[in-house]
Amino acid sequence: MIVGCGTDIIETKRMKEAVKKWGASFLKRIFTQKEIEYSMKRRFYFEHLAARFAAKEAVLKAFGDGFSSANLKDIEIVNDKNGRPGVILKADMDKLKKKKKICSISVSMSHTKNYAQAIAILEGS
Repeated sequence: MIVGCGTDIIETKRMKEAVKKWGASFLKRIFTQKEIEYSMKRRFYFEHLAARFAAKEAVLKAFGDGFSSANLKDIEIVNDKNGRPGVILKADMDKLKKKKKICSISVSMSHTKNYAQAIAILEGS
């Protein structure tokens, strides 16, 4: 049963500007090392970073608990060997997942030169 749904969209130029302005400190505050490495291997890495950011925000919205102070690094966006995106929750986000009895999180992302968007769906038992 679906218990939460969230979506987010971001202009990719905002991600590019943030990375250029604050550099590695910005990346390390928002993304895990695995997310940074995955994105930086891509030709259009700002678009990949923006899509991951949108996915993190979509997950937060799907939980609907007003996690304005949530550590975005506690939501890790990963890809399986076929490229399908997935979510790994850590720390307080993992505790919330267990508390809400969420059994799976599906996420989908897409990006163009100008925009990145994502949707997250939470399923409970």
